Amino acid sequence: MSGQKTDNQLIEEFKNGSTESFELLINRYKDKAYSLASRLTRNQEDAEEVLQDVFVSVYRKIHAFEGKSTFSSWLYRVTVNAALMKIRKRKQDQSVSLEDMMPHVQESLMSKNGDQINGDTATLRAEIAIALDEAIRTLPDEYRPVFVLRDVNGLTSKEVGEILNLTIPAVKSRLHRSRLMMRRKLVDFYQEYQGQQQDQGQKAGNF
Repeated sequence: MSGQKTDNQLIEEFKNGSTESFELLINRYKDKAYSLASRLTRNQEDAEEVLQDVFVSVYRKIHAFEGKSTFSSWLYRVTVNAALMKIRKRKQDQSVSLEDMMPHVQESLMSKNGDQINGDTATLRAEIAIALDEAIRTLPDEYRPVFVLRDVNGLTSKEVGEILNLTIPAVKSRLHRSRLMMRRKLVDFYQEYQGQQQDQGQKAGNF
């Protein structure tokens, strides 16, 4: 173990032209990076694609790595960013937390529109998925990763803090604010949807 080269030594050797050093560096962390990608995406194929994207990104950007943080922290951050990009492309998977975020709004909408919404559930769910995706995209960069990791992927506050290098209180604070932002945006969506349904009902009644 004492003869094993450090991450920084391997990085410097790669910067000087040693591709073998880069391979050693990647092999050292590929299992952990894959595990992280797999937990974030919850999909083996997506995790494998994320890992390939990470390797390419690290290869291109490692020359700019200044060592202000550990290489492992930098690599995990690159992995998180790649995984979040993959998650944002899967709109249908992002509707999972909607009911938990605003049950009182959903119950109100369902009770007022009743059979009309029940008869168009597929359309409503498709619109919900789009609305949720758009709402997540509009979250500030400071809050979006915490929300996606915690509420969409179900990681603990401790796990999110370790990935994003945040304290648990900081994670909880950002999560609380992001949930408030999401709730406001989705309340607006429900109100707009309800108004559209009422307008359609009135037009139908005029015939």
